[in-house]
Amino acid sequence: MAVIQSVHEKYMREALKQAKKALALGEVPIGCVIVYEGKIIGRGYNRRNTDKNALAHAEITAIKKASKYIGDWRLEECTIYITLEPCQMCAGAIIQARIPEVVMGCMNPKAGCGGSVLNILEMPEFNHQAAVTRGILEQECGELLKVFFTGLRERNKREKEKRRQLSQHIES
Repeated sequence: MAVIQSVHEKYMREALKQAKKALALGEVPIGCVIVYEGKIIGRGYNRRNTDKNALAHAEITAIKKASKYIGDWRLEECTIYITLEPCQMCAGAIIQARIPEVVMGCMNPKAGCGGSVLNILEMPEFNHQAAVTRGILEQECGELLKVFFTGLRERNKREKEKRRQLSQHIES
C-alpha cells in the first residue's frame, strides 16, 4: 500500500506542477497528468480564461494529448491524476475515454462530480466506471486553490473600491 501511495504522490506532484502553470496565468490552479505504463503521456492545466474556451479544462487537454500519444480515443490502461475533483464535463470525458483509474487531490464540494455533488465516475448505470482514489496530497492541492481564491477576493475588493472612488470623483 505504501508503494502505491508513493507512486500516486509522485504523479500528483506532477499534476501540481501543471496547476502552478495555471496559477501563473491567473487561472484557477487545476492540473492533470495521465500515466501509461509508468510514463506521463498527457499533461494539462486550466486555461479557460486564457483561451476564452469553456472546454479548456486540465483534464480535457490531458485526454487530448494522451489520445494522440496512444493513437486511440480509448485510454483503457491509463491512470489520470487531477489536483481537484472533476466537474461534470471532465468526469464524463474520463468515462468516455474509458480511463479505468482516477486519482484526485482535493474534493470540490460545490461542483465536483467524482463523489461530492455527483459521482459520475462510479455510476453503475454507465457501461464503464473508474476506480477512484481520493485525497492524494489533498492539503497541497487545497492550499494552492486557497491561495488563488484569497488573492482573487482581494483583487476584486480592490477593484470594487477603485470603482467606488472613481464614481465619487466623477460625481463631485
